Amino acid sequence: MMTDMDLEHDDGSAGFWELTGDQLAILRERGQVRPTTAGEHLFAQGDPHCDFFVVLEGEVHLVAPDFGGPRPIGVRGPREIVGELNVLNDEVAYLTATIQKPGSVLVITAGELRTIVTDDPGFSDFLLRAMLLLRSHLVRLGAGVKIIGSCYSPDTRRLREFASRNRLPHDFLDVESDPVAESLLRQFHIRPEETPVVVWKGTEILRNPSNVDLARVLGIGDELDPQDRYDLIIIGAGPGGLAAAVYGASEGLQTLMVESVATGGQAGMASRIENYLGFPAGLSGHELASRALLQADKFGATIAMPREAVALRREGHGYVVALAGGEEIAGGSIILALGARYRKLGVPGETELEGANVYYAATEVEAQVCQGQDVAVIGGGNSAGQAALFLAERAKKVYLVARCEDLGEDMSRYLVDRILARPNIEVIIQTSVRALAGQGEVARIEVEHKRSGERRTIDVAALFIFIGADAPTAWLKETLALDEKGFILTGPAVATTPLWQEAARDPFLFESSLPGVFAVGDVRAEAIRRTASAVGEGSMAVRLCHAYLAETRGA
Repeated sequence: MMTDMDLEHDDGSAGFWELTGDQLAILRERGQVRPTTAGEHLFAQGDPHCDFFVVLEGEVHLVAPDFGGPRPIGVRGPREIVGELNVLNDEVAYLTATIQKPGSVLVITAGELRTIVTDDPGFSDFLLRAMLLLRSHLVRLGAGVKIIGSCYSPDTRRLREFASRNRLPHDFLDVESDPVAESLLRQFHIRPEETPVVVWKGTEILRNPSNVDLARVLGIGDELDPQDRYDLIIIGAGPGGLAAAVYGASEGLQTLMVESVATGGQAGMASRIENYLGFPAGLSGHELASRALLQADKFGATIAMPREAVALRREGHGYVVALAGGEEIAGGSIILALGARYRKLGVPGETELEGANVYYAATEVEAQVCQGQDVAVIGGGNSAGQAALFLAERAKKVYLVARCEDLGEDMSRYLVDRILARPNIEVIIQTSVRALAGQGEVARIEVEHKRSGERRTIDVAALFIFIGADAPTAWLKETLALDEKGFILTGPAVATTPLWQEAARDPFLFESSLPGVFAVGDVRAEAIRRTASAVGEGSMAVRLCHAYLAETRGA
C-alpha cells in the first residue's frame, strides 16, 4: 500500500499519477480536449468549483503560493492527472496548476468526475488514494493558509485545532518566537494584540475568524436553508454519524448531518486503524472519514459544518435543533452520534502548557514535531497504542505511560505485541503523570509509580494524551435521560421514563427517552467503543428511523 512518505520527493517521475490506457479511455468519453499555452493557470489557489484535468501533451507545474514565492509541489506530464481533493469535496483549491510546456489537456468537470467515481470502483480507489496522498503532502509542507498568533491564545489554539482536525493544509507562525511572524505582522500593519489572523492566498487577511467564517472562505460544508425540513438530522460526524448519513441518504431520507469541528470523530484522528474489516493493511482515520463523506455526498446528504448543536426540543412528532449562532433546523427524527471528548490529565502545568506541544491526537500534523526527538504517550487503550506505534516511526524514543497493571487489559493483543517488539518504545505501566513542566511548552513530565510511590522525571519534546473520554451531552441533560457519567440511555434502559410509560410500544434498541431520537456510537451508554460497532449502530439506527417516521405519518 502506498504511504504518505511516497510523496516526499514528488517530482512527477514516480508514475503514480499516470493513468492506465483503460482509465484514460473512460475519462475521454466524459471529457473534452483543450489546447494549452505556456503560463496559463488550469486553476489557482482559492478557486472554487475546479475542473479535473489529464495532461495529454506538455507539462504542468503544481505550486503553492507563499510569501517567499511559489513553492514547488510537483510536475505532471502526459497521461498524468491534475487535481486535488477539492474536486470531489467542493472545497476551494489549495494549489495553483500552471502550464509550463504548452500542449493539450483533457478537461472533466467535477460533476462528471463524481459520476465516473460512482460507476467505476477501481478508478474511484485509485483517484481517492492519489488525492489523499497529495493532501497529506500539502499538510506536511504547511502549504495553504497561514495562522499567525500566540501559542498561548485560546483563539489561536481553536484555529489550529480546526485546521488540524480537518486536515487543512496550513502553517502556524508563533508571534512569541518566530521572527517571520513579526515581519509579516509589520507588513500587513497588524498589531500583535490583534492576532490571531489567518492569511489566505498571500494577501487576504482574516482577523480572528470564527470556525464558521474560515470554513466558508475555504468552501467547507453546505449552507443551510432554515425553511427545509429533513426526515433525518444527524448530530455528529464520527463513524456512527457518517454511516447514518450514508444509509439514510441512500435509502431516500432527506438527510442532514451537523458537525461542530471535523468529520471522523476520534477515529478521524487515528494515524492508522488496523482492525477495521476489509482493510488488512489498515487505513488512517482521515482516509476512512474522507471515503465515507464522499459516499454521503454522492447519495445527496447535506453536510453542515462547522455547526454546533446547542439545544433540542420536541414539536409534535418531530424535533427542532438549535445551533450556535441562532439558526434552527427541523427534522422528523434525530440520530445523536456525538462521540466523546478526550479527557485531560488534570495535573499541575497542563492548563498553562496544553496550547503548545500537548496533543490529544496523533496524526501526520503532530508527528512533524517529533522527528528525531523523545515524546511521551499517556494511556493504555487502543488509541494510545496506535499513537505510540505511529510516532515511533518518526521519534527517537516513545515513552508509553499507563496506569494499568498490564497493557493487555484495555489494548488489543496485536497492538501490545507490536509495541513490545519496537526497540524505541519504552512501556511504563502502573504509573501516572503527576505534573508537567516547561517554559511555554512541555519540556518534561513527572510520573509516579502507583505501588512504590517512586517518582521519575522524563524529558520530552511533545506529550500525547489518550486517557479516555467524557460524554459531550451537557446541552442535553434537561432533555434526555443520561447515565451517571452523562452518556445517553437507550432501549430497555429508558422503558420506565415518562413518555415511554404512556407509549403504545416499547422503545427501539437505540432509541432514547424521547421517541424518534436515537443515540449511536461512543455517546450511547454501554456502547462498545470501536469504530466498527459505531458504524454498525449508525446504519441500524437508520432502519429504526424509518419505522418511527412511518408510525408518525400514520398518527
